[in-house]
Amino acid sequence: SYVFLAGELVYKLKKPLDLGFLDFTTLEKRRHYCQQEVRLNRRLCDETYLGVVPVTLVGGQARVEAEGEAIDYAVKMRRLPEEGMLSRLLERDAVTPGQMALVARRLAEFHASSERNAEIDRYGGLETALVNWRENFEQTEPHIGRTVHRDQFDDIRAFIDGVAQVDADLFDLRVREGRARDCHGDLRSDAVCFTNGGVCIFDCIEFNERFRYSDVAADIAFLAMDLEHRGHQGLSDELLSRYLSATLDSTLPLVLPFYKCYRAYVRAKVDGFQLGQPEVDAAQQARAAESARRHYALAHDYATHTPPRALIITAGVTGSGKSFLANALAARLGAAVFSSDVVRKRLVGIEPAERRLEPFESGIYRPEVTARTYRELRDDARPWLDRDKPVILDASYLQRAQRRAALRLAMETEARFLALECEAEEAVVWERLSERRGEERVVSDGRWEIYQAQQERREPVDELPVGAHLAIDTTRPLREQVDAAVRHFQPET
Repeated sequence: SYVFLAGELVYKLKKPLDLGFLDFTTLEKRRHYCQQEVRLNRRLCDETYLGVVPVTLVGGQARVEAEGEAIDYAVKMRRLPEEGMLSRLLERDAVTPGQMALVARRLAEFHASSERNAEIDRYGGLETALVNWRENFEQTEPHIGRTVHRDQFDDIRAFIDGVAQVDADLFDLRVREGRARDCHGDLRSDAVCFTNGGVCIFDCIEFNERFRYSDVAADIAFLAMDLEHRGHQGLSDELLSRYLSATLDSTLPLVLPFYKCYRAYVRAKVDGFQLGQPEVDAAQQARAAESARRHYALAHDYATHTPPRALIITAGVTGSGKSFLANALAARLGAAVFSSDVVRKRLVGIEPAERRLEPFESGIYRPEVTARTYRELRDDARPWLDRDKPVILDASYLQRAQRRAALRLAMETEARFLALECEAEEAVVWERLSERRGEERVVSDGRWEIYQAQQERREPVDELPVGAHLAIDTTRPLREQVDAAVRHFQPET
């Protein structure tokens, strides 16, 4: 697009291009896609998109919103504050975990409410993703030796071929679970702006449904990849942990490497396209080439750093930070993650966010229900372990017998095993549990009296083999927690 800044307003005109994946060559097509841009972006940034206005000739000069026959159309927007743009804040290292939590909640709400139908399901599965990948490889083969090395190209293609051969049923499962939605499609940090205490997510793809209809994992993976590309792994950890907490999407981490690789590859491809455009000057072309090389390298990292089969459990009292760490680690490793809170409520037939503030070891927290819950967790984990996938079980694991049962499962499936004992000072736990009381849609029913009872009943983690236990101080920054777990779990890295 051509973008014109006019004080507090912005006007966007679409270039009359046909790039194969988009066609803006006629006036009517440009008008249609302007209307689509406004309609679709109002889902996440309602007050910013004001409408579609005509461009007319007045005295031989082009004017917007003037009388006369339209020669083109423009999207009219309110101008967003530059100082609130996520990309600008990242440059200054000025983004807070709270802001990432805000983005995660907004995206979780958006994905839960966005459209789903049979056509979206068809586009949101693996088959369409593979069509996109074939197109990527065809379009970028001429870039080999310029912005991508031959071994990078071949390794990435081998990774995609492997996913197609082994994991088709995983992608089918996600479609059946309703994870294919009408998404944003271009969720970069440049498309996120913090304003008026909220967040505006704008500039979604309007020109090609194939790029917008996708697994929700493809959307969140784009922003996570962009954060990691810009050197902000910790913010990516925060974003993904919060998103998983809000969505309870246990298999999303399994497909994150695939979609992060895809998003990095597409960014590299788009940067590479600039190298052939005559209107792009030499300095811009040099920057585009460097960006393409870095994105290809990142895509290669995602394709080649696959974790081994492993079973990881958390251990700790309520409020000790288990779920926050479990979700972040699952996203980093590409591991399925199952929560005892979710499984327990599934077993008794209630919604995960339904509160049951019952006394310790009563109601749905009776010992027999807890025993069933831990058996069900192991049953949920086994099929993925049998498929060489890492799994994280997010539960208290306060008793030696519970931990030994998990260790037996790891031994039966020949998986590596690690227990992460989550620790925090009592004052921190009090603060966390107090904050939780005021939050909506919280899965955990943990409270101060439960914490005190668990402290009395917990058994020391002293029965596990050497190297199978790691204590984590969850008052440290999340990235440090995840880094410590990854180093212990994969010491060779």
